[in-house]
Amino acid sequence: MAEKDNLEKEETTKENRSEESVEPQEEELKVEEQIRTAELSDEDKLKAENQELKDKYLRLYSEFENYRRRTAKERLDLIKTASEDVILDMIPIVDDFERSLKTEETEIQSIIEGNHLIYNKLSKVLEDKGLKPVEGLIGTAFDAETQEAITMVPAPTEEMRGKVIDVVEKGYTLGTKVVRYAKVVIGS
Repeated sequence: MAEKDNLEKEETTKENRSEESVEPQEEELKVEEQIRTAELSDEDKLKAENQELKDKYLRLYSEFENYRRRTAKERLDLIKTASEDVILDMIPIVDDFERSLKTEETEIQSIIEGNHLIYNKLSKVLEDKGLKPVEGLIGTAFDAETQEAITMVPAPTEEMRGKVIDVVEKGYTLGTKVVRYAKVVIGS
């Protein structure tokens, strides 16, 4: 029986040893699994953050594209209707011309006065919109920035060489921009 007791003690000791060796292995496995879980959670966090940033980027990109389309459409609409106020101001002048054509005036002086009134009205409307004629060019040096030389003629005096002798067609500026160059004759 002593032998049996010894065998049982040995088996119990072996089992205890194996249980002791199993427990540290299980604990190590649990710790490794927790580390993996922590790593996975970090990885999952990064994936979630990446997805969130992608979504924000796509939303921002979509908003910008919508803004760009909207402003392009507004710009086209503005260009189409930009001249509306000028045209509305010109309609009364067209009406004046129509009335002058319908009159049966035989007196030339009254026709000339009517034409001057219409011309002054038209000039006033254009001036109110910022259009100004370039004046006082005769006797000034030729300026290629605001003038276009049509021809050169012999200068009447030595002083007039390279200067404007005559203005064939007026030039106009709209604000500070030249919208039509003055056509001039230059003395040579």
